[in-house]
Amino acid sequence: MALNPQELHNRARAIKMLIMDVDGVLTDGRLFFSEEGYELKAFNSLDGHGIKMLHKAGLKTAIITGRRTTLVAKRARDLGIHFLFQGREDKLNALEELRQEHHIEMEEIAYIGDDWPDLPLITRVGLGVTVPNAAPALLEHAHFCCSRAGGEGAVRELCELILAAQDQLDSCLAPYLAAD
Repeated sequence: MALNPQELHNRARAIKMLIMDVDGVLTDGRLFFSEEGYELKAFNSLDGHGIKMLHKAGLKTAIITGRRTTLVAKRARDLGIHFLFQGREDKLNALEELRQEHHIEMEEIAYIGDDWPDLPLITRVGLGVTVPNAAPALLEHAHFCCSRAGGEGAVRELCELILAAQDQLDSCLAPYLAAD
C-alpha cells in the first residue's frame, strides 16, 4: 500500500511522535547470546543521531518491543527516548496506552516495524513504515518501505523523511555546515 510522494509528504508532515520496534528495526534482527547467557545487540549510530535530530525538532519518540532487555533500556536512556514499553507482546494495547495518556492522535504517529506483531500498529497510525527485509505482510500494508534495512540506518532514513516534510532538515544540517 505504498503512498504516492505527495501523500507520503503530507502524512510525514503531520507526525509528532515516532514509535519504533527494536529487533529488525533498530537492530538487524539477529540475537547474540554469550556462553554466560548475556544478550548482545548491535545498534546503528546513524539511527541514534536521527532520533536526536527529531528530539531537537520537538518530536517525541517511543519504543514498543515484545522482548525485555537491559540493553534496550540503556540505549533508550542514552538516546533520550521519551517512552519505553518492553515485554509487550500486544503492541496495540501499548500504543493505545501511550496515545491516551499523552493525548496524541493516530494521524500524528509514525511507527516502524518489521514483523507480524507490528502489523496492527502499521495499519492504524498516520505513517506506517517498514524495512526491506520485513515480513511480506508488512511490505504489503505499510505506507512506506525504507531503502535501508533494519540496523543499517532505516530509522535514520525515516527521521530525515519526517524532518524534510516538516521543513526542518536543513536547520538540523546547518550547524554541521557552519564555517568557523
